[in-house]
Amino acid sequence: MTQPIHTRIAIVGGGNMARALLGGLLARGIDPERIAVADPEEATRASLAQRYGINACAENRAAVAGAQVVVLAVKPQIMADVLRPLAAELQLSRPLLISVAAGIRVAELSQWVGKGVPVVRAMPNRPALLGAGATGLYAAADVGDAERAQAGELLSATGIAVWVDSEEQLDVVTALSGSGPAYFFRLAELMAEAAAGAGLDPAVAKQLAAQTLAGAGRLVSAETTPDLAAMRAAVTSKGGTTAAALAHFDGEGFARLVTGAMRAATERSRELAAASATGK
Repeated sequence: MTQPIHTRIAIVGGGNMARALLGGLLARGIDPERIAVADPEEATRASLAQRYGINACAENRAAVAGAQVVVLAVKPQIMADVLRPLAAELQLSRPLLISVAAGIRVAELSQWVGKGVPVVRAMPNRPALLGAGATGLYAAADVGDAERAQAGELLSATGIAVWVDSEEQLDVVTALSGSGPAYFFRLAELMAEAAAGAGLDPAVAKQLAAQTLAGAGRLVSAETTPDLAAMRAAVTSKGGTTAAALAHFDGEGFARLVTGAMRAATERSRELAAASATGK
């Protein structure tokens, strides 16, 4: 990992994504003294400094000064207010700018910081907190190969990081891996409720459903290139209980339901991005 270890990194915003990145980067051997995190909350800064040994700053400008990579980990609603006061500093140093804010397009980010600052958008998900994240990345055509490699290496510290060909595809990534953990949680929740309705103790049902979800995830993660269809087939005996359940899913239009849910999440992501662009 040649890039991030020898790079000065600033993270603006000390929330969950900052903690996920810090944990992953430090596990890979980066010197914590090369990382600065800015957050307005004193308690957050104290917690980050104590746990990770990084430089915690109250002022965003102090954190980004001299940084070669700046990660924007703030809420989309305040992104403009955060970036505009940093534009002069970013124009001087022109670091790689990585935004993990949903719905804020590259064009908006570039407008707020000015031309010449390479911008990459990242769409991570919550399992990044455990180093098991799935992140989609997009960079405009004017971002060089070195910057792309740097962004990919940095985000892969939290799990896998994959590139998409167009910015619009990040809306699909949002629907798939960004929102996806909630879909699996909901399915496990409904399975537990159904088992309780069939007479199983509710606490036992929840425990078994949660562990089944966790175990299935571990089976997938153990495969270098998981073939989901083959893995499903491997646990589906012809004429057995699993086959009966899956046949019921198919008969009730499960595939259509999932496709519709993905479409709804994708469209909502696009609506939020459009609202951000128009300032609504």
